Amino acid sequence: MGCDGGTIPKRHELVKGPRKVEKVDKNAELVARWNYCTLSQEKLCRPIVSCELGRLYNKDAVIEFLLDKSSDKTLVEAASHIRSIKSVTELNLADNPAWSGDKESIKGDKYDDIQCARFICPVVGLEMNGRHRFCFLRNCGCVFSERALKEIKTEVCHR
Repeated sequence: MGCDGGTIPKRHELVKGPRKVEKVDKNAELVARWNYCTLSQEKLCRPIVSCELGRLYNKDAVIEFLLDKSSDKTLVEAASHIRSIKSVTELNLADNPAWSGDKESIKGDKYDDIQCARFICPVVGLEMNGRHRFCFLRNCGCVFSERALKEIKTEVCHR
């Protein structure tokens, strides 16, 4: 029954230490960064824009943010560097032919591969899932993998 004199509590039973910090799953964080808008936390849908920090946004979410400055504090921190629509670049993304996320009806009875990305590099064919670095050209908005830009060694769009 306890505490009847037969047991002596130890120090670790009486003193509570600091709580352990929850670790964020790296894969889940990468998937969220490449599949959801940084500002509205909704799924990315075209037209997709990016800022100079490389964060991805839905264009309508950026426009709503610029028109309505009385938003949440967390949203202001995520996009405080965006002053006008000219500070973001609309991206020209190449679709991944192997991706079938929105094409099939999801009933919960199939396996979803979260590493399969919606978009790929048009030159090399790498998926935009967070495992590889991607760059975009500010003048045209074309998106390439860093590996493709190193191989090509030019800043001219190849589309």
